[in-house]
Amino acid sequence: MTSPVNDPGDGEIAAPLQEVLDAFVVHLRDERGLSDHTVRAYANDVQSLLVHAQRLGVTSVDQLSLSTLRSWLARQQSVGRARTTLARHAAAARTFTAWIQRTGLVAEDPGSRLASPKSHRTLPEVVRADDMVVVLDAAADVADDGTPVALRNVAIMELLYATGIRVSELTALDLADLNWDRSTVRVFGKGKKERTVPMGKPAQRALEAWIASGRAGLIRAGTRSDAVFLGTRGGRLGARAARDVVHQCLAAAPGAPDVGPHGLRHSAATHLLEGGADLRSVQELLGHASLATTQIYTHVSVERLRATYEQAHPRA
Repeated sequence: MTSPVNDPGDGEIAAPLQEVLDAFVVHLRDERGLSDHTVRAYANDVQSLLVHAQRLGVTSVDQLSLSTLRSWLARQQSVGRARTTLARHAAAARTFTAWIQRTGLVAEDPGSRLASPKSHRTLPEVVRADDMVVVLDAAADVADDGTPVALRNVAIMELLYATGIRVSELTALDLADLNWDRSTVRVFGKGKKERTVPMGKPAQRALEAWIASGRAGLIRAGTRSDAVFLGTRGGRLGARAARDVVHQCLAAAPGAPDVGPHGLRHSAATHLLEGGADLRSVQELLGHASLATTQIYTHVSVERLRATYEQAHPRA
């Protein structure tokens, strides 16, 4: 198997190390079901680690040590890697060393005590609820002419905001994933984990209009597609095209941040919490593995409250 990594700047690794890296990539892709993007990121990080270890005289993974891992992170820091990048490197290293321990390649996991650099977490930018009304109303006005693309675009915007799903989850939707009776959508998130999320009535109406009156207009003659959303050439809508739709629609609200699809996800989560939803429910809706990931939206709400208070209160 050839290496999935092609970064000449990192250098090559000897065959014994390369074989382990290749097996690790197969594990990530086939057993854990991670996306191609995530697999490439892990593979590049681990290759960088193994190149560094090899320069220190390591010839097999059973010679990896905690000091080797720390030396590699220190090297990354010395060349100016950001804290978030260093934290990702550390996470990739721990995943790799835990795997080689589970598979019996090493007796002990050298990465179990590897600490991650603390990252300065920035709060996600969100679209205000009143701006979202302007954006969605504008998209609906455009769709009044009944053109397939306009009907599709309003359905995309309504569904992303209603459900908080990722753009990759949206473009992967098939018609069988829509449950009209229960007003729910079945999505497959990271690691191919399945979850069911509710959609509001405006989103369902927009989807029904798109499927009933617009979708057939984009299907090529003689072809068949199970995809919910189609591109202008008749195939499954791609993530880049979906992002373009979001950026175009957000421009309808002057002053609204141009946040893209992930910003709609942030906005949906923030507005749910501001409306009284509990954190666990939002976690389940978004498909977060850890509650800590969802908790950042509570900070968003607090910061928005603080900004409003400072602007409005006479003695702020």
